[in-house]
Amino acid sequence: MENPSDETPARWQGLPSWLLTQTANHAHRLVTDGFSAVNARGYHYRVLATLEEFGPASQAGLGRRSGIHVSEMVATINELAEGGLVERAPDPSDRRRNVISLTTAGKRQLRRLEKQLADRQDDLLAPLSAEERERFTELLSKLLEHHDRRAGAPEETWVD
Repeated sequence: MENPSDETPARWQGLPSWLLTQTANHAHRLVTDGFSAVNARGYHYRVLATLEEFGPASQAGLGRRSGIHVSEMVATINELAEGGLVERAPDPSDRRRNVISLTTAGKRQLRRLEKQLADRQDDLLAPLSAEERERFTELLSKLLEHHDRRAGAPEETWVD
């Protein structure tokens, strides 16, 4: 079987932007496959992790903190609520909105998702030593922080 990079023009094979894009495609596939193995999506992880870290929140607040657009947030909350992973309750200070909270089942699912995510990080970074992984992550973080400051943090990032 041919290696796809054998057909990629040499002039862009060494470009950092090309390499990042191709690696990001692999990362996305790995994470998506891992989450699918436990009947979840990236949005599920983002909502559950945000709720665990910051506690109950309105849908709007949860959307802002997790970086999920409002048009996707309703469907995501519906999916999680149907699975018993989050609960909706009227906000005592404003009955027009709901407060979303993490359930015990949601915490268990979050642990499963974190295990999948850790395994996929290992798969992605397999050729790197522990020190190289740490340095690579530091460099990616530095690049992201720089560009987030210049452009303003994007509304949606990471996995979906």
